[in-house]
Amino acid sequence: MSDVLRILALWRGRAVWLVAGIIVSLAALLAGVGLMALGGTMVALTVTTGVLVAPMALRVFGIARVVLRYSERLSTHEATFRALADIRIWFFRGIARSAAGGLGFRQAGDILSRLVADIESLDGIYLRILVPLAGAILLLPIIIVQIGVSSVSLAISVGLLFGAAAFVIPWIGARIAARTGAALANATGALRIAALDALTGLREVRAFGAEGRMLALVQAREATLLATQRELASKSSIANAAALLCGQAAILLVLITAGVQPVISVVALFMLVAAFEAAGTLPRAGVLAGHAAAAAHRVLEAAETPVPVPDPVPTAAVPGQFVLRFEGVHFRWRPDRPLVFDGLSLEVPQAARVALLGASGAGKSTLAALALKVAAPEQGRVLLGNVDLASLAAADVRRQIAWLSQATHLFDDTIRANLLLARPDADTNALWAALEAARIGEMVRALPNGLDTWVGEGGARFSGGQGRRLVLARVLLSPAPILILDEPCAGLDAETERAFLSTLNDVAEGRSVILITHRLTGVERLDRIWRLTAGKAVAAAG
Repeated sequence: MSDVLRILALWRGRAVWLVAGIIVSLAALLAGVGLMALGGTMVALTVTTGVLVAPMALRVFGIARVVLRYSERLSTHEATFRALADIRIWFFRGIARSAAGGLGFRQAGDILSRLVADIESLDGIYLRILVPLAGAILLLPIIIVQIGVSSVSLAISVGLLFGAAAFVIPWIGARIAARTGAALANATGALRIAALDALTGLREVRAFGAEGRMLALVQAREATLLATQRELASKSSIANAAALLCGQAAILLVLITAGVQPVISVVALFMLVAAFEAAGTLPRAGVLAGHAAAAAHRVLEAAETPVPVPDPVPTAAVPGQFVLRFEGVHFRWRPDRPLVFDGLSLEVPQAARVALLGASGAGKSTLAALALKVAAPEQGRVLLGNVDLASLAAADVRRQIAWLSQATHLFDDTIRANLLLARPDADTNALWAALEAARIGEMVRALPNGLDTWVGEGGARFSGGQGRRLVLARVLLSPAPILILDEPCAGLDAETERAFLSTLNDVAEGRSVILITHRLTGVERLDRIWRLTAGKAVAAAG
């Protein structure tokens, strides 16, 4: 339960809302129990005296119960929504901090499952466990005191039965269902991974006629999820049945002793019905607690992944010169993987145009990751000017380097919003200047909504070449003195590629340009060419 406690600690900023929700819930519970107790009193008096009395207090309790129950729903759900919103923001910041270079070895479907399904499961910690648990703790002494007026032994017996239903059975259910709850969280994530893979790769699935295989995989994982849900539901049913038996046993005990003090017994009977009904959700909550605990663990595990390259304390000042130099760099992505760089050394002079060539897997994109401080070398140094990147804050490094990856993303938003990602304070004139520099300004001006045109998911509204020019405009809008272009023409035809590179020749004057590619077309204007091979950089003539 340590993970659950840590989630509760993250909610401390919403303590006022959470406590207010519990207080209103307890008030509603007391109003309901009071209504039942008063109703029982009226029934008992009517039977014994033959006079039907409906005191004003009955109306007050009735109205109060309705108003407080409605207020309870509002306050507890508002508290939950606010707490979950805080968790989602905290989770996203944790992922962004630890995955500056992308998801890396993580799976998008798994992260999505943790962000959506697992965080949604955390609402059960408050709504299904804490709130009813507080009510049960409040009701137990009330029941014992009320029944103890007529019989101490009966009060103890009923108290034990209520304690078993509200505390012991949920605890046992939580212990028994812990593994099933963890399996449910994992099965939900596995299904999302399979479904997301099938959807994002739908074009390839159709092209290779693999619809049946992908569907079978999704169905298999769905079957696993359903089996886990069925197992959890079965355990929940057993816990509920046990709690119901405790409630019925308590009522039976009261009925057996009703002849001694009938009025008090009828009142106790009505109270017990209300009390056991209020605590009736706890057995199922106990079974689901394992799922909530597993979800909490998965959320914390992903969000608290250590930052690959933490910032030093204190950090050095950004240098005034922007020579980028790699000195004797050794690097591998994981300890169990082979070295990518084995003593790599190269230099990119300020305002120079450099090409990095190499086969797939030679380390071209890895070099960009090291320059952006997404990763750090095992040995050797990466320097900006004469300052080691290890002594600079990552944010300062990334303000000096603009990056265009081979899979640069256009967000499902307007052209304006996509461009402002690189420079949030840029005015309209600066946006148009960047578009003109990327030679796509004329096309954007011809659109009915201009800069406010929606680009569609992944830039679906535009062709590959147009999309590449939009992301080039975004890179050029950045004031960074160093541009890293990682396979900028990936997916473009030969004519579009040559036109794109010709544009690039003219628009990056005064900046350092590192062109990462597997081949040259002949239209690039370059000062130096390096070829990556066997973990080292070798000067090449082309």
